[in-house]
Amino acid sequence: MRKSTRNWLLITFVSTLIFLLALFPVPAQNPIKYVERDTGAPKIENVYGENWLNWLYHNPVGRATLWTVAKRKFVSSIYGDMMDDPSSAEEIMPFVKEYKVDLSIAQEKKFSSFNDFFVRKLKPEARPINQDSLVVTSPADGKILAYQNLKNSDFYIKGVKFNVASFLNNATLAKRYEDGAMIVFRLAPPDYHRYHFPISGTAPQTNTKIDGDYYSVNPLALRKKAEIFWLNKREFGVIQSPIFGDVIMSEVGATMVGSMIQTYKNTAVKKGEEKGYFKFGGSTVVLFFEKDKINIDEDLLKNTEKGLETTIKMGKRIAEKK
Repeated sequence: MRKSTRNWLLITFVSTLIFLLALFPVPAQNPIKYVERDTGAPKIENVYGENWLNWLYHNPVGRATLWTVAKRKFVSSIYGDMMDDPSSAEEIMPFVKEYKVDLSIAQEKKFSSFNDFFVRKLKPEARPINQDSLVVTSPADGKILAYQNLKNSDFYIKGVKFNVASFLNNATLAKRYEDGAMIVFRLAPPDYHRYHFPISGTAPQTNTKIDGDYYSVNPLALRKKAEIFWLNKREFGVIQSPIFGDVIMSEVGATMVGSMIQTYKNTAVKKGEEKGYFKFGGSTVVLFFEKDKINIDEDLLKNTEKGLETTIKMGKRIAEKK
C-alpha cells in the first residue's frame, strides 16, 4: 500500500473517530439544586446553555475543545463582540421569556443589543439596601455559598481545598484570610449583572488584576474541574472599613464574559453603591473577611453545609459584625 494511501486512511479513521466521540451521548447529570431564601423552598436551576456545558465538560471531544479553544480569551472576546452587535437584540425577548427575567424593574425597556440588555440598570427601589451600619449586604443578585472559617469549614470541590494564596496570587496577603470568612456569589446569565459595594469604607483606586482563563463557573463545570476559581481571570481590591476591617472584594470572569468594567470613581464608597458590571456571561463575586470580623447569617451557612446554594438579591443582609 502506498504511503499516501495509508496516510489518507489514517486521517479518515481519526476524523471518523473524533466525529463519533463528539456524538457520544453525555451521561445524565444531577440537576443543580438550590434554596430559595425568601421561602426556604428547594428549587432546580434552569441552566443557560446546559447541553453545551455538559458536552464541554463530560464528552471527550468536548473536553479537548475546552482545553484548546473554549477557555481562551479570544473566544469570549469574539462572543462578547457578537453580543454588542445590534442584531443580537433579537435574542433578548426569547431569553426574557425562557428565564422569566423581570423587565418591569429595569430603568430602560428598549435595548440596542443583547449586552445592552445584559448590563441593564435597575430602578433604585427594586433593590433596597439594608442601611444598618453593622450589617454586610449582598453585592449582587445570584446564588451564595458561605464559609464562616475557611480552616474549620473548608471549601472543598471534588476533594480539592480552596486555595486562598492561589486565588489572590499573593501568599503574604492570603495569610490574613486563611482562617477568615469567605462568601461566593455566582451570577447566572439571567441575573442582574451589576455588582455593588457590600460595606462602606475606602476602596482602592484600581484593582489588582490577575490574568487567567475563561472556564465556566457553573456547578456543572466545577464538578469536573475544581480549580476554576483560581485558574480564571480575576481582579480584586481591598475595602478598608473601621467596622469590618480589610475586606477583599474580587470579581471573577468566566466563559463568554467579555470583560469586567469598574464604574466607581471615588475611593470613599457607600454600601450599595455600584462598583461595576460584567459583560455577557455567568460570573462570580467573592468576598474575604479577616478572622472574627463577621457572623454570616445562619441559613446561608446551613444550606452551604448541605452543598446547596441560596438565592440572594443585591442589598439584602448576609452577615453582621461579630
